[in-house]
Amino acid sequence: MPVNSFDDHPLSWTPDRGALAAGPAYLAIAAALEGDIRSGRLAPGARIPPQRELADFLDLDFTTVTRAYGVCREKGLVYGVTGRGTFVSSAPAGEGGGDVADCGVVQAFPEVGADEVLASARDVVARASSAGLFSYGGRDGSPLSRSAGVAWLRRTGVDVGPSQMAVFPGAQGAMSAALLSLFRVGDAVAVDEFTYGNFLSLARLAHLRLVPVESDGAGMVPAALAETASKTRLRGVFLMPHCANPTAFTLSERRKDALAVVIRRNDLLLVEDDASLALPKRREKTMFARLPERTAYISGTTRYIAGGLRATFMAYPEGLAGAVLGALHHLTIKAGALDAEILADVVLSGRAERILRAKAEKARAANSVFDETFPSAPRADPTSPFRMLPLPGTAGRGPEIERRIREAGVAVFHSDRFSVRPGNQKAFLRVSLSSVPSLSRLRRALEALVGAKTFFAGALDRGRKLR
Repeated sequence: MPVNSFDDHPLSWTPDRGALAAGPAYLAIAAALEGDIRSGRLAPGARIPPQRELADFLDLDFTTVTRAYGVCREKGLVYGVTGRGTFVSSAPAGEGGGDVADCGVVQAFPEVGADEVLASARDVVARASSAGLFSYGGRDGSPLSRSAGVAWLRRTGVDVGPSQMAVFPGAQGAMSAALLSLFRVGDAVAVDEFTYGNFLSLARLAHLRLVPVESDGAGMVPAALAETASKTRLRGVFLMPHCANPTAFTLSERRKDALAVVIRRNDLLLVEDDASLALPKRREKTMFARLPERTAYISGTTRYIAGGLRATFMAYPEGLAGAVLGALHHLTIKAGALDAEILADVVLSGRAERILRAKAEKARAANSVFDETFPSAPRADPTSPFRMLPLPGTAGRGPEIERRIREAGVAVFHSDRFSVRPGNQKAFLRVSLSSVPSLSRLRRALEALVGAKTFFAGALDRGRKLR
């Protein structure tokens, strides 16, 4: 029986109890929530009930509701704001809707390279050996996909053999395996003040404690990490060295060197999510190359080749191979063999590099439009698929800001989605440059953002509410 009576404080949303009888309760709750969001019953920016309150109302275990919210969060239907709760997204992931320009979801120009991926898919399916892909065999990846992984990782500066890498079901799957194998419940992990939204969700599901570390325009500050380690019993660090999501910061080689010293000195484990459209320069070294004995390296760049291919490569130290592979097998058994084989063909045929080069050119053009429209915005790598647009004074008002901007015809993501520290005053918008179908459409969307940004700045200067 529920502990509380909800007569005097009804919840903002509840599913039909009858629907919970169909299948696992967490999936039924997720389906009901998704249905009410897509139907419009729950409007963008609406706050949905705290997980514990909904669990009490439905007389279910708290983790059941947590899993349901996690399913919807993975679909981009809802997002959490630290210290404030869970809200309906401004639009379901990938759905700008009508005349709304999607500058929220980062899709990395999905139309580019689709024909190349399709060609690899046809080649794979036509092989006589393709029937062998539909078995439980090759749980760490087929010989072909593992050799492709070794070659691809070497391209990014990670020189490992097949015993130190495996194929995972996408960057999210690799990240999940890394978190569950390297850390225990309650471990403290250092992250940037604003960090990748899906990492935030996964860390919560793994019951890890995220500790924000001060960043500047060049990324995480080494002295701040050292101070945090001296005051907190840290177990690990999460870094996105290239074009960190959502800030677009890129670590310099000097900054990487300094961070590596702090990480080794404090005996920390590192999860490195390395994603970039730019080809690596000769002088660049990954954090894995600096700390090979303590780094799980996720080739996040593979998500930019074709987001729908749920396969990616991850490298790890020999000593952690058993734990990491155990997590992979327990979570998903293996990466989808067909996806992994297609990705391998894309890599080994040279199509992967052609796709990234073409996308990098598109990104450069999009960044030029952004810089023309917002000349005072922080600079970023010219191949970044998204940018940061400062919007100071709006911390904690993310859902409202997103709703108002959406009414102006543009979907964007506010920094509240990515904030590890509640009320962080370094508020901004993350503006995707890679999901709008044309440069002319992007230009119109950014011009609409100019007006919205001016409105918010004026309202804040005059002390007005934004509603």
